[in-house]
This record gives sequence, structure tokens and C-alpha cells, in this order.
Amino acid sequence: MSDLRSKLHRALSAQGEGSSDFDLNPDLAVPGARRLRPAGVLVAISLVEDRPRVILTKRSSALKHHPGQIAFPGGKQDESDADVTAAALREAWEEIGLPPELPEVIGHLPSHETVTSFLVTPVVALLHEGFEIRREAGEVAEVFSVPLSHVLDPDNYIIAARSWRGTRRHYYTVPFGPYYIWGATARMLRGLAGAMAE
Repeated sequence: MSDLRSKLHRALSAQGEGSSDFDLNPDLAVPGARRLRPAGVLVAISLVEDRPRVILTKRSSALKHHPGQIAFPGGKQDESDADVTAAALREAWEEIGLPPELPEVIGHLPSHETVTSFLVTPVVALLHEGFEIRREAGEVAEVFSVPLSHVLDPDNYIIAARSWRGTRRHYYTVPFGPYYIWGATARMLRGLAGAMAE
């Protein structure tokens, strides 16, 4: 898997521009004088099985924000976190039981600005061994994985639309089996696919 590591290093070192929930929605008014809160999510690529897979979660339907949506483990950076990488590793431990010393952090994708005023940094890491999944039931309904090859194929991405706060909002989707991966998660995965293709 040294070849994959090398490809990831090259892709992540060639930093492009960040992305935003507003990218596909030029008519959506960007709030002025907003304060973006830093957050980190872990794009954990497991090398344990016969082919690399990306670990994702399905959020609990009881959550106030984004219930039932597909997401990376991660969340906002707390004052106790040294940086967004530490935030992503801490949240992955709390949400799915991934020991923070297990991921080999390769680098970061450009940050993604959400419509909810978070500046999310995707932290890309490799997992060389398995771990016992211990989901936080109050936040996570399910932990699953998708083949890395699926999310690296630009042809698997679709631009969809739905009404949001009275406007038509467009967003990326990258469905896999029963999982409808969309929004910021799909956009960040699309960023990884683009970086790896260059």
C-alpha cells in the first residue's frame, strides 16, 4: 500500500482551493460578517480488507442537526484540541471508538465551508489494522465503509437539487448501495477524487 500512500501524499501536497456549500449555488446569499467555526473530520481509509475502504457514519435520527445523514467521524474544534487534526481524532474516538494513535495521518484536503458556518478540514489517514467499533448511540446510528475506488471515480457523482429555506439548492451526491451520501460529505469526497486524479 506504499503506492497508495505516495499517491495520497502527492495529491494532498498539491493544495487547491477550498470548497463551499455555496459553490453550486451562486444565487444563494452568503451571510455577511459571519464567523466560521473550525472543525475537523477524519477521512479514514482502511487497508485491512482486500481493497481500501473509507469509513463513514450514519448520524442518529434523534440529532437536532443533520439527522440521519451520512458523515465522516468528526466535529468542531474544542478549546482543548491542539488543532483540527486533534479534533478529528478525538471525535473519531468518541463517535466510533477509533483509538487516536491508530490512524496514520497523511495530510489534509482544502477546507470546506458549510452553510451552517463551519470551516471543515478533512484529515486524511490510513488504517493499517482493525479496531473494535464502539459507536456513540446518541450520535451515530451506524458505522459502515465504502470502497475507496467508488468515491475516487468522478463518474459516480451526481449533482442533485432540493428546496431549502425557500430556494432551490444544488449539491453533490455519490450514492452507494442503500447509502445516500450527499452534501458536504460528498463534496469533500469529490475534492479527494479530483486531487487524486491530477
